Amino acid sequence: MRVVLTRERGQNERLREWLPEGCEVIEVPVTATDYYDESVVVERVRASDSFGAFASLVVTSTRSARYAGAVRSALVEGAECFSVGAATSSALGAVGLRVTAQSLGAAIDLARQITRSPVLVLGAATMRDELVASLGARGVDVTVVACYETRRLTLGDDDRAELARADVVVVGAPSAWSVLDDAVPVTTVVVVPGVTTADAVRSTHQRVLVGWGPSLRERLLVAIDEPGR
Repeated sequence: MRVVLTRERGQNERLREWLPEGCEVIEVPVTATDYYDESVVVERVRASDSFGAFASLVVTSTRSARYAGAVRSALVEGAECFSVGAATSSALGAVGLRVTAQSLGAAIDLARQITRSPVLVLGAATMRDELVASLGARGVDVTVVACYETRRLTLGDDDRAELARADVVVVGAPSAWSVLDDAVPVTTVVVVPGVTTADAVRSTHQRVLVGWGPSLRERLLVAIDEPGR
């Protein structure tokens, strides 16, 4: 089984552990992250009228989690913390924040569980707005602070050749799929972490497997043998 991992280099070690033994694994990064200086993020949080009074913190990715410890002073004692993805929860735990609830899919899945206002959201500059819109519709005071930007990379001829030969391509975000869309064969299984990325891929590709974690190993073995391959 040939598996292409498209996340940035250094972000794929856990994924490798979840793949079946004997896979041929190739890395073809399709995005790069530009992180904001921590001081810039902290200053933006401090500029909020709710600084020191945030009763809920939402962290949408591991990339944002690296800033969570630096903005703890913006939270009230006992503030609730919400995360998107198990890896994000783990990263928050590493900086001493206990996660109240975790979404394994999209951030919007957390909407009903966030009941304490005001809310601080840490995410990407191009973060989806469904969660913020849903909270706003309920009258919840929300402050969004961007922590990083994601740049799309250009595929070279060698990259396209590797993708053309892949049995499985792992895609971590909609921004990554926008680069890969025309380079992945229709028979290839595309693995995604949740419903947001799955929706983006399914708009142009049929063979999508939503799976993130140790169970991916067995599910992949089944998926590549399904009709259509």
